[in-house]
Amino acid sequence: MNKILLVIQREYVTRVLKKSFWISSLLAPVLITAIYAIPIWLAMKDKEQKQIAIFDQSHLLKSADLQDKELVFTFTNVPEKAFKTQFAKSGYDAFVSIPVDVLSNPKGVHIYSSKNIGLNLKEAVERLIQNKVRQELMFKAGISVKVYEDTQVDIASETITVSENGGETSSSSAGAMILAGIMGLILYVTLLLYGSQVMNGVIEEKSSRIIEVIISSVKPYQLMLGKIIGVGLVGLTQFLLWIVLTIGLTQVTGKIYASKAKAIMAVDQGKASVDMRNVMQDSPMGEVTKVLESTNIPLILVAFLFYFFVGYLLYSSLFAAIGSAVESATEAQQFTFIVMIPIILSFLLAQYTMQDPDSTVAFWASMIPFTSPINMMVRLPYGVPMWELALSMSLLVVGFLACSWISARIYRVGILMYGKKATWKELSKWLFYKG
Repeated sequence: MNKILLVIQREYVTRVLKKSFWISSLLAPVLITAIYAIPIWLAMKDKEQKQIAIFDQSHLLKSADLQDKELVFTFTNVPEKAFKTQFAKSGYDAFVSIPVDVLSNPKGVHIYSSKNIGLNLKEAVERLIQNKVRQELMFKAGISVKVYEDTQVDIASETITVSENGGETSSSSAGAMILAGIMGLILYVTLLLYGSQVMNGVIEEKSSRIIEVIISSVKPYQLMLGKIIGVGLVGLTQFLLWIVLTIGLTQVTGKIYASKAKAIMAVDQGKASVDMRNVMQDSPMGEVTKVLESTNIPLILVAFLFYFFVGYLLYSSLFAAIGSAVESATEAQQFTFIVMIPIILSFLLAQYTMQDPDSTVAFWASMIPFTSPINMMVRLPYGVPMWELALSMSLLVVGFLACSWISARIYRVGILMYGKKATWKELSKWLFYKG
């Protein structure tokens, strides 16, 4: 046991002291915070107004019809053919020409610009003209504009989770999907990342013959287990740093935006702050916040750490066995693809699980040890019975023990095998070697 602890200490310390570890640990929370902070900042930022010239041959539009906070419209009487080459010199960002027969020829509207205009600008201009044309057509058809607007109802339902004792909590299907997708993606990437680190470490030590010195005082299984657990603890340390730093950064960012929203409210009599509050509530992070309020956060965190660590142990034991059987990363490719297939498959199944978390496919995907780390974490934000969670965890532990036993049988032979390319037939023989 002491020898395993020494191997764990060596693997952990050498990796944690690397600059790359701290750079990635500090940079990731900043990027995660920026994902939701930057859109909110852009929404709060005053946008530059665009100057638009309009040549309206239909004479339908009035100044009152062209009210937009980001666009400033100016009517011009200069004909289209002459003004389309002069509008840029006059300081306009775009020139809009509306034909006489716009009611019967809505596609006859032309928007001129000195370069490709943004999609938002194009849609804003089209929306203003479209609304006026629609009103005019309804008026000619004898349809009241007010009656028409009253019939344009948008249904926006509120999802509520109800507990067994009758308690109600606001929830969000979109937020659950976002949270599930984030956790599934993180597990998918980290299982491949840290598993391949174990394999590359074994290959490096084997090719440099350092392994021959180490193996003289440590049993192969102890070395393999120590290496796997050491790298796994590095991953857990990095996750904990990400969680703490991300929570800290989001709290600071939230307070900064809250103070800015109050300032905007004082200037704009509350209208801008209401818009900002709607932006924050309708943003992806706002939807996730609703889910977090109705979710057992400690359970999510504990389950996440468990599925990451045990799922990592399962796959890294297989990667370690591959590393011991080959002498270079090139040789390892024929074997790593087989190990990667279940990881890729579990990520693909997670797409279906997010759509229907209570289906039979989702249930079995969250029970099979090779796919459960990602798929159970995808199901958790939607709510999973405790017996299913316990069964999934138990099966994952059993799966790790089985894989580690198989990997240890291969590792003890392959780690000292040189000059011979391993095949699947050869690996199967190593499983039954005695000694």
